[in-house]
Amino acid sequence: MRVWIDQELCTGDGLCQELAEAVFEMHDDGLAYVCEGGRVLLGVGARARVPAGLEDRVRDAAERCPAECIFLDD
Repeated sequence: MRVWIDQELCTGDGLCQELAEAVFEMHDDGLAYVCEGGRVLLGVGARARVPAGLEDRVRDAAERCPAECIFLDD
């Protein structure tokens, strides 16, 4: 599974980071970005692999995101 965030929609609530800290990080600009291997992926449309065992948390983050800006590629 891969995950990505549309920063144009992100409102910076940070719920995603609370739910899956290893996959999401709030950046200096106040928006959420995806992480892979401990590295923040800043490119537009950057997709991160979801580590095994975190799929349910990432799905939960996507479903609960108030801005509906988290997208999954299964």
